Order: sequence, then structure tokens, then C-alpha cells
Amino acid sequence: MRWFEGSIPAAIAAAKERRCVFVVVITGSDDQSAQLMSSWETDSVCEAAQNCCVAIRVDAESETCVQFSQIYPVVCIPSSFFIGENGVPLEVIAGSVTEDELQRRILRVTQVNTNTLKLEERREQKKKAEEENELKKEVERRKTGKEMLDFKRQQEEEKTKRLLEERNREKAEERAARERVKQQIALDRADRAARHAQSQLEAETSRIAALQARAAEQELRRDAAQREKSAFARIQFRLPDGSSFTNQFLSETRLLEARQFAAQEVGNRYGQFSLATMYPRREFTAEDLQKSLLELELTPSASIVLLPQSRSAVVRSSASGGIWAALGSLLYPLLSVWRFISGFLFTSAPRAPAPPATQNTYGSGAAAEPKRDAVRKRVLEKKPEDFKKDGKIYRLRTQEDNEDDNNTWNGNSTQQM
Repeated sequence: MRWFEGSIPAAIAAAKERRCVFVVVITGSDDQSAQLMSSWETDSVCEAAQNCCVAIRVDAESETCVQFSQIYPVVCIPSSFFIGENGVPLEVIAGSVTEDELQRRILRVTQVNTNTLKLEERREQKKKAEEENELKKEVERRKTGKEMLDFKRQQEEEKTKRLLEERNREKAEERAARERVKQQIALDRADRAARHAQSQLEAETSRIAALQARAAEQELRRDAAQREKSAFARIQFRLPDGSSFTNQFLSETRLLEARQFAAQEVGNRYGQFSLATMYPRREFTAEDLQKSLLELELTPSASIVLLPQSRSAVVRSSASGGIWAALGSLLYPLLSVWRFISGFLFTSAPRAPAPPATQNTYGSGAAAEPKRDAVRKRVLEKKPEDFKKDGKIYRLRTQEDNEDDNNTWNGNSTQQM
């Protein structure tokens, strides 16, 4: 016997494709199962089932048998199920049968399956013929309905055409009346718009003239204020030891003259030095010395730092204070921390701005010394700041730091200046 090797769903698909009977033989390990299998393996049975059956053998203890029994109850073991194409069992053989009986059962099931297939074919043909008749009736019905609809549509179109012609005549009359009204309204609007535009133009012209006059007046005021502000430049010179002095120059004064003033003020304490600003960071060159303070954007006020060309000058200036200067340097970090904390805890009343100084006249000798001392005492800088020159960092100590650190060192510095 040629048994199907796949699963039950695959066997069912093969049976439907070949239009054969699907046979399921369930056997166990008893003698009846062995006798049934011997009957299925005979040549006559194999020949009878070869072209009309797709047979599969299922062990009674397998999971496949359990699943099959949920659809087709298995009453006893062994059993042979002959299932038609529509899934209905055509015959069930319970127990073992002889070879002749099995062959006879196969022929009978085959005949029943053939009759069933023929019946199904006739049923399908009848159903198809009925569907064709229904389709013809539907076509005729639709054709009749279409003719009726066409007739009604033709009548409606004629009626609509007459109504449309009448409506068009009414619309033409209404349109002509509306056009006459619109023309009159347009003329009225144009007249009002012209009058409104004229009044708006006059109002706009007056407003623009007033704005231009006000802008010209403000521009004159700004120019006057700018000229008054830019006529002088208040320059603050900050020294490496933290002190500073301030002088007021004409805005057309060259930076060279301001440097000469600073050189006279500090003497030879720092040797050769250059000038720079911290914000923005800029060191003035020899070309900048020939430019005016206005050209260098140092008006109306600016802060200039004196940068010594060598560190030895700063060291010499700092060493002149003796032991008090060394002591002040040691105590400076603690005093700086205290000032930083007290700045957040206490507030002080703003100082009154210093009165503008007159332009300094440069001179030499003992006559200029009292004036320079007065300038330095009047404009002492309070905020310490670092600056960098040639890769070296210098700390600017304020006059307030020096006074708090040691009054004696401040007196010595003032005498040397």
C-alpha cells in the first residue's frame, strides 16, 4: 500500500486536488490492527485504492490521532475512515476486516464518492444555469428600466429647458438692473474715495512734516550733545601696583601726548612701558600713538593700563615698600576674600562723580610735582584686575588694597611718586 507521508492537512489537500476519497487508518499495537494492516497491504486492495484514495496511517497513541478524534470520534482501534470531498464520512470500518470485505468496501465508497461528485456537478450546473437566468432577467430588467429612465429624463430635460430659458430672461433683466445700480454705487464710492484720499494725503503730509521737524530737532540735539561729550576725553591711567590717576584731555589730543603725561606722572618707576585697554583687550602700537583720542574711540572716557616692558621694573617698584610691602603681599589674599564677601553683604552709597579736570599742561621740574600728587590722590582706582604682557600675568593692586594692607607702605609709595 502506498501511504501518504505528509500531515493530515497535506493529505486532505492532495485528495481534493485529485478529487479522491481521503482515507485515515488508525491502528494500534494489538492483533486486530496487525490483521487490518495486512489486509491493506494486499495487492488487490492496493490496486483498488491506488487511483481513488489518498490514504494516511495514524498511530493511535500519537498527537495526530488525538487531534483527528476531536473532529471525527474514534470509537475503537483499529478504524478506517473514508471521508468525501465535502468532509463528510462516507463510511467507517470499525475493527479488522478481510481482504475481500475491504476491497468491496473500497469499491462501494468509490462508487458513492463518484455519485456524490456527479451530484455536486449537476448541482453546480443547475446553480450556474439559475445564475445565468437571473443574470439575463437582471439585464432585461435594467434595460427596461434604462429605457424608462431615458424617457423620463427626456421629458425632464425638455421641461428644464423651458424653465431655464424663462429663468435666463428673468436673470438678464435682473442683471441689467443690478449693473445700473452698481455703476451708480461705483461712481459714489469713487467720489468718496477721492475726497478721503485727498484728506488722508493732507494729513499724511502734515504728519510727515511734523515728524521730519521733530527728527531734525532731535538730530540737532544729539549732535550738540555728542559734540559737547566728544570735546573732552577723560582718561584713567592704571598702574601695575594697583593705583591709578585720571586726567582730562581734548578729544583731538594725540595718544602720544597722553603717554608723555603718564611718563611724567610715574617717572622711571616702571622703565619703558606701553599702553593698552582691557575691555576690549587692545595694546596700542607706535602708529596708534600718532592718532587722536577721538580716532581711537577713547572718548568721552576710557581706562588705559600701563604695561612695563620687563618684569624687573614691577619688582623694583614693589620692593621699594620694604618689609611693609612684603607683609601687605602676604595678607592680600585674605583681605581680597573679605572684600569679596562683604561686597555681597553690605552696600555703600554711590560716590559723587568727580568734577571734570581741566586739560593738563605738560611741564617739568618741581613745579609739576604738587599738581600730579593732587591728581593721583583724587582718582584712585578700587577694583583690582589682572593683565597679561609677553606671556606674564601682572596683578593690579588698588589703592584701597594698599591703604587697608598698610598705611605706612602707602605713605612711602606716595613720597616716591
